[in-house]
Amino acid sequence: MISSPAIPFTRLGPGDDDAAVRAAIARVIDSGWFVLGPEVEAFETEFASSCRSPYAVGVGNGTDAISLALRALDIGPGDEVIVPALTAAFTGLAVIACGARPRIVDVEPETLTLDPAACAAAVTSRTKAIVPVHLYGQPANMEPVRRVADRHSLAIVEDCCQAHLATENGVPVGTRSHFGAFSFYPTKNLGALGDGGAIITRDSALAARLRRLRNGGQRDRYHHDEPGVNSRLDELQAAVLRVRLPLLPGWTARRRALAFQYRGQMPEGVVPVRERDAGHVYHLFPVRVPARDALGAHLAQAGIGTLIHYPVPLSAQPAFAAYDPPECPVAASAAVELLSLPLHPRLGDTDVARVSREVTLFSKGRTTT
Repeated sequence: MISSPAIPFTRLGPGDDDAAVRAAIARVIDSGWFVLGPEVEAFETEFASSCRSPYAVGVGNGTDAISLALRALDIGPGDEVIVPALTAAFTGLAVIACGARPRIVDVEPETLTLDPAACAAAVTSRTKAIVPVHLYGQPANMEPVRRVADRHSLAIVEDCCQAHLATENGVPVGTRSHFGAFSFYPTKNLGALGDGGAIITRDSALAARLRRLRNGGQRDRYHHDEPGVNSRLDELQAAVLRVRLPLLPGWTARRRALAFQYRGQMPEGVVPVRERDAGHVYHLFPVRVPARDALGAHLAQAGIGTLIHYPVPLSAQPAFAAYDPPECPVAASAAVELLSLPLHPRLGDTDVARVSREVTLFSKGRTTT
């Protein structure tokens, strides 16, 4: 029987930004302008600044952000793009969406981000790009990945969909590659009230092409220079994101503080994914435990929400079977052991202590009373 209030995995209802969000929505409704207007333009400028990038282009979602970035680099049918096995399926699906072939490779054992050695071994004459994923908010091991890209003249599109404000050796993710692709799905560190995405780049010509591609390939109204798509960040979402963006540094600091507490309280045998870089922004806090399902059931009985990210690696997904993925043993092993504990800015210190206590009780073979 649960005697304490439940601790949900996340909280997406009204929070400390409620009044400002509602005011932003009302402002857009009153304006009568809902697509590609002043709110989107202002958010693009503000988001680019927060990422220390000259340009940001708002799009419909994070999947489109990756796919359009690849298209802007003229990557398509006949080309291969390297992606890690442990990520949301949408990373690989974005490659398929632009007509290219995903080449799936394994991940590093401790951080679970793209394995640079596996990446190097996967390069063929058809490989045109690498899409490293900053998984859980953890910057990928980018320096050796860049060396692979430089050696073979490959483009890099960083999947930053879980990594808003993350830094790699002090440098914002996405700013040292051709593109950084972001998602604003509601559960993200910077979330909208629906789908949304953005792409950052330092190249003005590529930014201009992205703006055409997201809007049907139009250079101006009714003049379509190439076959683009309809993937536009709308004014309502942009207005909400503008309100939340100034709060993001504080939310990020809170996530890091909570993760630090968790790391100090996890019992032996329950292993958090290793932090490689202090620029980690902790979109998620996954732990590895052999009895993952039993721990999840125990925490659920104690009123604590958990989720599994991601139980099936891309190399084992039927959607990618046609691309002959290799076995990825590190990703396969992790996928059956990972459990994400609650971590979000509205989580209290006492909540972390309670979750950690229940994890410890489970690890010692005891139950709550």
